[in-house]
Amino acid sequence: MRDGIKKVVKFSEIVPGDVVYLSAGDLVPADARILMAKDLSVDQSALTGESFPVEKTIMPMESKTDVITEWNNCLFFGTSVISGTATAVVLKTGNATEYGKIVQKLVVAEPPTEFERGLRRFGYLMMQVTLFLVIFVFFINALFRRSMLESLLFAVALAVGLTPELLPMILTINLSRGAISMSKKGVIVKRLASIQNFGSMDVLCSDKTGTLTENRVTLILHIDVEGNDDEKVLLYSFLNSRYETGLKSPLDEAILGYKVVDIKDWQKIDEVPFDFTRRRVSVVVGYEGQRFVITKGDPETLIKVCSRYEIHDKVFNLENESLEKIRQTYYELSSKGFRILGVSYKNVEEKAEYSVDDENEMIFVGFVAFMDPPKETAREALRSLRKSGIELKIVTGDNELVTRNICEQLGFEIKRIVLGSDIAKLQDDGLARIVEEANVFARVTPPQKDRIINALMRNGHVVGFLGDGINDASSMKIADVGISVDNAVDVAKESADIILLQKDLGVLLDGILEGRKTFGNTMKYIMMGTSSNFGNMFSAAFASLFLPFLPMLPTQILLNNLLYDLSEMVIPTDNVDEEYIEKPKRLNVSFIRRFMMIFGPISSVFDFLTFFIMLYAFNATEPLFQTAWFLESLFTQTLVIFVIRTRRCPFFRSKPSRFLLFSSLVIPALALIIPFTPLGTLFGFVRPPLVFLVFLAGITTVYLMLVEIVKKWFYKAWANL
Repeated sequence: MRDGIKKVVKFSEIVPGDVVYLSAGDLVPADARILMAKDLSVDQSALTGESFPVEKTIMPMESKTDVITEWNNCLFFGTSVISGTATAVVLKTGNATEYGKIVQKLVVAEPPTEFERGLRRFGYLMMQVTLFLVIFVFFINALFRRSMLESLLFAVALAVGLTPELLPMILTINLSRGAISMSKKGVIVKRLASIQNFGSMDVLCSDKTGTLTENRVTLILHIDVEGNDDEKVLLYSFLNSRYETGLKSPLDEAILGYKVVDIKDWQKIDEVPFDFTRRRVSVVVGYEGQRFVITKGDPETLIKVCSRYEIHDKVFNLENESLEKIRQTYYELSSKGFRILGVSYKNVEEKAEYSVDDENEMIFVGFVAFMDPPKETAREALRSLRKSGIELKIVTGDNELVTRNICEQLGFEIKRIVLGSDIAKLQDDGLARIVEEANVFARVTPPQKDRIINALMRNGHVVGFLGDGINDASSMKIADVGISVDNAVDVAKESADIILLQKDLGVLLDGILEGRKTFGNTMKYIMMGTSSNFGNMFSAAFASLFLPFLPMLPTQILLNNLLYDLSEMVIPTDNVDEEYIEKPKRLNVSFIRRFMMIFGPISSVFDFLTFFIMLYAFNATEPLFQTAWFLESLFTQTLVIFVIRTRRCPFFRSKPSRFLLFSSLVIPALALIIPFTPLGTLFGFVRPPLVFLVFLAGITTVYLMLVEIVKKWFYKAWANL
């Protein structure tokens, strides 16, 4: 309403104080307070998660609350009018609306994910080790033994050898390969880094509608007052929905879509439309020369116009005992989360038109019950998620009765249900405890969803959030990994890291397993770089302090590092053991440090053994010594991948990929050939004697056997890592 006349304006031109007129099919253009309403129901599922349309009135709220699902005298931007008409005054527009508050959170910079935080901690660890070793070696060599330039070059070469410089490339290849594999499973990756979190996730928060359920209102029961199936109840409800004019409600669509009912012998005579005062709708139909009023609506109001009830085609007077029985059936169905409508009828005489006055002395025949049914695949998917070490927490704006019923049908064990009104009273410390105890959160608002996720993350969990509505967008942004679906609203898809082509927990689980494989191969490279590689560089650093010459020339160290990195480039193609992907894994720096401190020295022991043999058994010259250690270090640090890549003992029970097998055998063979070529002379190598090759084979075999023994002990001692 502008300047005293009605006109159509753009959403962007609406300002607070404007009066807007809405009818069925309209989108609500702003947050508004209802001034007048007639038969008004609104679909606000995208904003609040409620599965059924909500009745809106002009009546003030009974009490002040922050839970917008209870604001029945207000309309919200982004929702749609299902039926009726309304006049409302605009209160808030743009960023000030409930929708706008959610969108504002989406422009905030994304916090680092769990994997990114772990990678940063790993980087600090490697920087500390490298700085200590390099600075120590440089100053000792420069002060006591060699020239500044030679000491600097050697220290820089050690730094290069210690640095896992291929990690960014390995990560990118690994993640890209994982994204391709996940796309074949119906999982589209928008943000590559999220794959690692996908595999590390141990808590999945999900809404109920469309994830555990089909996201469509379905007729489940058509029963008499005793709770027995009754085809007459279905017939009368079908006639009522079929001949009712105007926009069909989701409940009417569910009745008409239940099954084909033969009504060709029935004719529509008249109709008494639905209104929110009566909360029922009546149609007058003709059949075999008789006329019937068939009424469908809210059982509480419908029963007030009934004087009789029918069971098995027999009609009885509605007395206190039978009335209590009908109400008991209604309450039992309601307590299970069903949306219930009552059905009644009566014979009427012929006349020109019918009205509300004809809705009296009716015969109550039964109930039709509706629900958003659980998905057929959800039960098995829930079992698989639980088996895979992922705890599912249902976070929904829907009511607790519906949620409880769905959980019971799917065999989902409810530990505790917490309502949004309860969360509003809790401080962060209290909520941190509650989120561990409860696994169902009902009637929650978008800010409360955010609080739940933040509490779980502060408790040390890697949290994923699966949603498809406007109300889910900010939660997906906050979580370690945000998951949406292909048919979600644009805001939700924009916020998500991963999009499922099907809203199915089974598809989600396939993607999680692919994420764990990707994470597993990333960890193989990190473990290699912090064990054998670290051990070899550690050996070079300390040997330089006692030998009269460098144990390996800087150029030889760089060549060693290059060949080693070439062999590791194919790690993303490797197979991952099934038992490894059974449970979520995380980038644990404490584990990496412990692994490095145990397996690194093993490599150094064999390096020092090689030094001793070369000096005192072979009387090696400087070039022969450097050649021998170049070969021994490359053989041990390359071939140890077969032991480190799996937790199985013996290691050959786990089959590596063909590419990894090829590269890990070809690179040592290539290194063995180099000293016998002109390229060897260029790098300062000499041809080793045949007996050294026998020694090389022996010491490499013993090294792999010892690492295998220590590995078995290591994983037994720290089985939870």
